[in-house]
Amino acid sequence: MKAFNENRLERTLQQLSYPKVLIIDEIGYLPLSNTEASLFFRLVARRYERASLIITSNKSFLDWGEVFNDPVLATAVLDRLLHYSTTLNIKGESYRIKEKHQGWFAGARPSKPGGGHPQTLTNFSGLFH
Repeated sequence: MKAFNENRLERTLQQLSYPKVLIIDEIGYLPLSNTEASLFFRLVARRYERASLIITSNKSFLDWGEVFNDPVLATAVLDRLLHYSTTLNIKGESYRIKEKHQGWFAGARPSKPGGGHPQTLTNFSGLFH
């Protein structure tokens, strides 16, 4: 949203089309506004058949209409995402919770901020914040 509000949207979308792989984590964690959903569609459409996307979500595809606040737009996004995709459905306890429980039982202390965690591969925060 920041890029949109600052009239830098086209430039930001262009920058996000360059990486061979763009990772978007936790889509659907929070519902998107109509503007955010539209911007996300534009990003997906721009990368469609040009570059790879890895998207994680805790929502099933059936719930994406609620995430996008628009079932038609959600269908259009999913149509492009699923056309050439491989989907993985992972069930079970969150690895974060599982890791935390293992730490509790082993008497481990909480990890230091930023300690050993991978860095963000692609920063797309300017598009949605």
